[in-house]
Amino acid sequence: MFNKNLKVGFIGAGFMGYGMAKNLIKNFNVFVIAHTNREPIEKLVSKGATEVSSYRDLLNLNLDCLMMCVTNTPIAIKIAKEISPLIKNKILLIDLTTHDKTGSIKMKNIFNQTNIKYAVNPVMGGPIQSEEGILGGIWGGEIDNFDESKKYLQSFCKNVFNFGSVEKASQAKLLSNFLSLLTTTTVIEFFRSAKDLNIDINLLCEVAKLGSGNSGALNRIADKAIQGDFKGYVFSVNNTLKDLTYINDLLKDSYNAEKMSNIAMNFYKSAKEYGYGELLVSELIEKKY
Repeated sequence: MFNKNLKVGFIGAGFMGYGMAKNLIKNFNVFVIAHTNREPIEKLVSKGATEVSSYRDLLNLNLDCLMMCVTNTPIAIKIAKEISPLIKNKILLIDLTTHDKTGSIKMKNIFNQTNIKYAVNPVMGGPIQSEEGILGGIWGGEIDNFDESKKYLQSFCKNVFNFGSVEKASQAKLLSNFLSLLTTTTVIEFFRSAKDLNIDINLLCEVAKLGSGNSGALNRIADKAIQGDFKGYVFSVNNTLKDLTYINDLLKDSYNAEKMSNIAMNFYKSAKEYGYGELLVSELIEKKY
């Protein structure tokens, strides 16, 4: 896989993108766009990446692949409109953003008349899995671009699953988040309720892990929480609300599913109203609201 002759541009080397870019550096010649959050950029440069000051400078490098990992659909669309006229050579663009239900289609339409081969690959996992290179990729795009995409994505994805179109891959990501966020919400309330009832949480977790309630969310949170560390689930309340807004829109014609999503939405809305929007969701275990 190692090929330093291949140039990869990376937009959005932050919360999730830092680990992705760090792993890409091991295999490719990586260029990162300048950012006001200096810490991840400076770390990447120290590991071998090259910092580039503007989109124009980035796209004048004749990249082989460009990756985007930004916070939401509006930001992704804004960037897409800026970079689309600047791209001259044929290039694979892999969009790692978690989009709303129509975001990936809008992105694809922006790039339709360009040399860009557009694909999406939102991921399952958090910043720890990103740094360890064991994310799960949810890929969508033209089938001719799948093998080329995997060549780059295998730097930070343990598996890459082909869902066909960009639309279906984006929907699959939202449904996966629906499952994981509702499970996480239940785990948080499991801990809060045990605390209120004065039940030995260490013993209770051992029992819970033996049943069908065992989950990735429980394991991420439990092992640290019983030691008094409530930062086991590295995803903020604000980001959770963003994803649940996208999920609710996707599920609005699925009555029971939307009702379940709304329960979680109200849980995190209440937390934000109490000033907890910047907290990690697992930190809510020790908060009263």
